[in-house]
Amino acid sequence: MSPIKNDDLLNVAVEAALAASNLVMEASDRPRVTSHKGITDLVTETDLNSEKTIIAIIRSFYDDHTILAEETGQDTNISDYLWIIDPLDGTTNFVHGYPSFAVSIGLFYKNEPLIAVVVEMPNMRMYTAIKGKGAWCEGQKIKCSETKQLERSLLVTGFGYEHEENWENNMRLFKQFTDDTQGVRRLGAAAVDICHVAKGSADGFWEYDLKPWDTAAGILIAKEAGCMVTDLSGNQFDINDNNILITNGHIHQNMVNNIERYLN
Repeated sequence: MSPIKNDDLLNVAVEAALAASNLVMEASDRPRVTSHKGITDLVTETDLNSEKTIIAIIRSFYDDHTILAEETGQDTNISDYLWIIDPLDGTTNFVHGYPSFAVSIGLFYKNEPLIAVVVEMPNMRMYTAIKGKGAWCEGQKIKCSETKQLERSLLVTGFGYEHEENWENNMRLFKQFTDDTQGVRRLGAAAVDICHVAKGSADGFWEYDLKPWDTAAGILIAKEAGCMVTDLSGNQFDINDNNILITNGHIHQNMVNNIERYLN
């Protein structure tokens, strides 16, 4: 069997992401049919339809690949290729008609990120990456910022649905980094946050309690744009880790040092 070309894999990811994002945008003006995974963890009819659309397109090309999706979990296929899907990142924003939200598709090969596509909505801005080929936004190559001082940086973070110890810790970090920098933003869609760091609109991002589908695409886009990606202690990031730190590299160690200081 001939190896699959990375460009072909990217084309399938783009096709699936565009189809899903068009579906999401078509639903954005209709009443939202919602239920709850937890007290505040929403799932909508649109999440489910988006996920079905993405999986159907991937399956039409690669029916033996493994798929891990937010709403339906991981299938039983055993493959070196693992597609990780967030059909609607920022569901709460979507339900309230508040930007931003996204479709996120990451493809791992032998446990390493290979392909990434994020479509940021409602502005329909597409970010893509192939391992070793750079990161792109709407056909233009992107790179992270050159901000070297933490006090001159703009940061982004997010808060999980569970208001437990990590939530409390993140509140402390939010307060401290707001004092240390030019500001901290909280948009509510991790995939979009990461892409904003990748394109240099923000200088760093951290968050607790993310799932693989929240970061699978974003981390490759970030790395290909020149970002540094670790956990909050500065160790190598694993897709199953429950915390993440992504920066332009220049402010990374300073953030790691401050995080350790603020939480001890």
